[in-house]
Amino acid sequence: MAKEKLRSLKAVMPKRSDIDSVATAKSYGNGRAIDLLMQAQHAWDNMNRFRRERERNKRYTYGDQWDDEVVVDGHHMTESEYIMKQGSVPLKNNVIRKLVNTILGVYRSQNKEPTCTARDRDEQKLGETMSTVLQCNMQLNRMNDMYARSMEEFLISGFIVHRKWFGWRNNKCDCWTDYVQPNNFFIDNNMRDFRGWDVSLLGEIHDVDFGTLCSQFAETPADYDRLRKIYDSAHDQEALSLNCEQFGYARPKSYDFLFNPDSSRCRVIEIWRKETKARYRCHDYNNGEIFKIEEDQYQEEVINVNKARLEQGLAEGMDKNDIPLIQAKWFVDSYWYYYYLTPLGDILKEGETPYAHKGQPYVFKAYPFIDGEIHSFVSDVIDQQRYINRLITMYDWIMRASAKGVLLFPEDCIPDGMGIEDIADEWARFNGVIMVKANPNTKMPQQVANNATNIGISELLQLQLKLVEDISGVNGSLQGKPGYSGMSADLYSQQTQNATMTLLDILESFSTFVIDGAYKDVKNMQQYYDQKRIINISGKSGSEIQYDPDKICDVEFDLSIVESSSTPAYRQMANQFLMQIWQSGQISLQQLLENGDFPFADELLQSIQSQQ
Repeated sequence: MAKEKLRSLKAVMPKRSDIDSVATAKSYGNGRAIDLLMQAQHAWDNMNRFRRERERNKRYTYGDQWDDEVVVDGHHMTESEYIMKQGSVPLKNNVIRKLVNTILGVYRSQNKEPTCTARDRDEQKLGETMSTVLQCNMQLNRMNDMYARSMEEFLISGFIVHRKWFGWRNNKCDCWTDYVQPNNFFIDNNMRDFRGWDVSLLGEIHDVDFGTLCSQFAETPADYDRLRKIYDSAHDQEALSLNCEQFGYARPKSYDFLFNPDSSRCRVIEIWRKETKARYRCHDYNNGEIFKIEEDQYQEEVINVNKARLEQGLAEGMDKNDIPLIQAKWFVDSYWYYYYLTPLGDILKEGETPYAHKGQPYVFKAYPFIDGEIHSFVSDVIDQQRYINRLITMYDWIMRASAKGVLLFPEDCIPDGMGIEDIADEWARFNGVIMVKANPNTKMPQQVANNATNIGISELLQLQLKLVEDISGVNGSLQGKPGYSGMSADLYSQQTQNATMTLLDILESFSTFVIDGAYKDVKNMQQYYDQKRIINISGKSGSEIQYDPDKICDVEFDLSIVESSSTPAYRQMANQFLMQIWQSGQISLQQLLENGDFPFADELLQSIQSQQ
């Protein structure tokens, strides 16, 4: 019998190159960037309604409340233009801004911060160390102010985004947090998870100057020449002085995905998309580790290792079924892949996510996101704000249209030698005298002063102001208004607490956003803080700790929002407790100064150590 010819397995097995989405796209050539841009632009275009509503909410929050467009006799105009054409003045009384400022005050008064707790109780000391490192990084990024502005954005638009990254800024290499304007952000429109875990595409539009562009993407002189060729109009420094916008005011309300009207800025489109690739999920029963490997690593990482373990185990007299081997299972892995593209389809940079958390660098929160919809706090009270402005404008028009000191002077009463102008001057003069021809059937001159007709505008205005408080949940006690005469302090405090309960859902949703951001901060610090360093929180004595990456890099932390230890009330309570146990002799004076928060602690500690 003739010997059967063996064929290569690669020749007879079906090709699976389409499983690797990146490799498949690269096989198409340069057109893959255009396809990716079209997909990103589709997500961008589907957010047009959100951007329009955000712009409208922002206008109403900051007082521009008569710019909604109306159609009158086929002509498009703003409401303010229509009112002025009617001879009236578009008045407004901005109550939305006060509501937003009140909630911002409630948020800032909470004084909460994220803290780390090690899941393993034996590593709790490392959790305290990581909490200090996280608080120090928050001080570096000025997160207290950033969270306040993000809360304001959350109330206005219902959608907030931060970007967490590691690199150089201000001559310092550290973990940084950037605020992302929602108008420059786009996201997968098929996302429906409140937590955002089902997102598969997101990105941001960057408009930077040519120098910043080169510092990020130029690693060789050839890279610089390539960037200069792509952005030929932006590298000219003279163009920077020709496209200045008015400082402190927004650009024109027109947004385009590919085109930037400012020729001095370089547009870069950052896209993060989930790609697929065939990999092996491995479970090493010898140490309990679970990890992933590439297909081409299967021979070396699994087969060769198992073969060596079998030889070692049999040599040691172990049963073959008792030898711990690596179990590998083939699967299609979904992972994050990033692209930096130009509007013309040039790929400036691409690659798999460099972060140890294997995710994308953005943290976002949409509210309430029922069925994928966003409804902000401000949008709920816009109708009441419009009606308040309408009532005020109507009241002003009635007052201006009513008679105010009009003189009715019969012609039969006009004396000889005086005209109507002379009578008007004499009527308004102090101690003026006018001679009148009095006849029995002639009416005497009289002055008409008529108040505005009471048609219930004042009652309607008070009703709308009350509805604003009822709808928003921000009542008078929360705004700091004094209570009625005889109101007890307990009742006033209870009303304030009840109003805070109404806002609890918004505040807790924002706290979830803070926790998600802190989680990525911790993961980035565990990954990039690869050297020992001394961490000391500014303004807090006794908080100097040493960060050891060898001990803390593999620790899994749980994050929570707790009362900040930087508040005066917290510090006073901690100092009182330390004073009590020091007076009872349970701790020494040195321990009191190291753990307490006293303004003279550092100097006194140095004095004690010098004396010792």
